[in-house]
Amino acid sequence: MKIFVLLPRIPWTLEKGDKLRAFNQIRQLSKNNEIVLCALNTESKINKEEAFRALQPYCVSISFIDIKKTSILFNVVAAFLKGIPLQCGYFYNKKAHEKIQKLIEKHNPDMLFGQLLRVAQYIRHEKTAKTIDYQDVFSMGMKRRYDIAPFYLKPFFNMEYKRLRRYERVIFDEFDVKTIISIPDREFIDHPKKKEILIVPNGVDHEYYSPIEREKKYDIVFTGNMAYAPNVNAVEYLANEIMPLVWKVFPNAKLYVAGASPDPRVRKVASDKIIISGWIDDMREAYAQSKIFIAPMRIGTGLQNKLLEAMSMQLPCITTPLANESLQAEVGKEILVGSDAQELTSHIITLLNDKEKSDTLAQNGYDFVHRVYDWEKATGIMEEAMVLIRN
Repeated sequence: MKIFVLLPRIPWTLEKGDKLRAFNQIRQLSKNNEIVLCALNTESKINKEEAFRALQPYCVSISFIDIKKTSILFNVVAAFLKGIPLQCGYFYNKKAHEKIQKLIEKHNPDMLFGQLLRVAQYIRHEKTAKTIDYQDVFSMGMKRRYDIAPFYLKPFFNMEYKRLRRYERVIFDEFDVKTIISIPDREFIDHPKKKEILIVPNGVDHEYYSPIEREKKYDIVFTGNMAYAPNVNAVEYLANEIMPLVWKVFPNAKLYVAGASPDPRVRKVASDKIIISGWIDDMREAYAQSKIFIAPMRIGTGLQNKLLEAMSMQLPCITTPLANESLQAEVGKEILVGSDAQELTSHIITLLNDKEKSDTLAQNGYDFVHRVYDWEKATGIMEEAMVLIRN
């Protein structure tokens, strides 16, 4: 089968969740299919040659379509006037649409595969069989941002929430195969036939993210793209509400915040006991040099790749009910879960005090992700549905 894959971003480097998911799905789908890749690009600093080299082994054709910053504002305004989500407008461009149509005509694929509703506008009316990967429920993520936003931003978040919710429902009927990352995310889709959406979780490269012996320089680590709003919120939560409680018991405890593009609000919390790394070449080093991993997520949706990676590297993990709702690890055995700063702090203190409990939790989490999260198995669910539609 020839699959035309359309992405809102070039899936390299893998510092963002959608890039990681796209890269690994392409890698798995390429084993039995011809992949024609088309990726939009709104980033000026990306190394296209490096990205091409990383993707070339898995694709018969690769096209990167630049969307200029100067046109994005126009596109967002147009989306506002048309009543579609602004983030769809951000990634939509008429000239890019024309190029995509020409590529589809040239390659004549058996299946179109769009990642995220951000690219749905480009292929929703094509007659070829189509798959859309919702991945996360953007509308619910926007609603959670609305809930904690300052009053002057609430009207914007509320408007975008309503548009996304409506758009998620509308495009459902325009695609043959629909996928999403978890059962809780599927439940948020506002469509009577939402049970038809296939659950396609993420996986972990267990060979890469495997335990490494390193000196433990940090007590706690949190990782991710540090320009992403839910991660920024989590860092502020850690710095302002959780770590002060930890320091009452462990005055010298160090928090390591590791990830690309730290937002000014993230850089602001840096101190001798809160280390902000910025970009690091090998995220495994951040995990290996730390005693505990924590993901205190309060907003956002979807499955947290950072938790999968940390568990695969045999770190004891702590998170919130929001993040574990998608992960589905057994609370108390494979992960510790806290609903507020006091509970999260209590878990940190327990693990720092009790090495035996920490080691047991780490081993159970390690066993869990090896048993449940696998890229080949997950992508196979989607591939099987694509084949059935074609037949």
